[in-house]
Amino acid sequence: MKITLAAVVPRRSRTKSEPSDRLLADYLERTARYTPCDSQLFDTEGALLDWLTRQPGRSAAHAILLDSRGKQLSSEELAGTIGRLRDDGTQRLVMAIGPADGWSDAARQRADLLLSLGRITLPHQLARVVLAEQVYRAFTILAGHPYHSGH
Repeated sequence: MKITLAAVVPRRSRTKSEPSDRLLADYLERTARYTPCDSQLFDTEGALLDWLTRQPGRSAAHAILLDSRGKQLSSEELAGTIGRLRDDGTQRLVMAIGPADGWSDAARQRADLLLSLGRITLPHQLARVVLAEQVYRAFTILAGHPYHSGH
């Protein structure tokens, strides 16, 4: 399974943040020990949805969209979800942070799962780091690695 952590951030809104960029790169590198993982930025929701449709594979990419109205999962539950997808043969998993105004109805309908990081609002840079850390944590849970101590 290949994982892409995506975010809709218009170019005019993108800012450089060396600390968050370093953290994101670190968690992507750590996750790559378990499965290929990368990060993509898109200018618009439409661009992300078009890209999602064009992903190669036996089946359509599995899309998990982060949305405040989505399902809240514990780290263990997220690990279980990712593990089931992997074990069921999902080739491509895309986890995406939406535009500042939220996902359109069409995007939410395309989603295989709407996932919430909680009721708090996070800037995109920080949400990307939190998501990357949770994906890494999921793989350590699945592997029985001591990184996740259950707290």
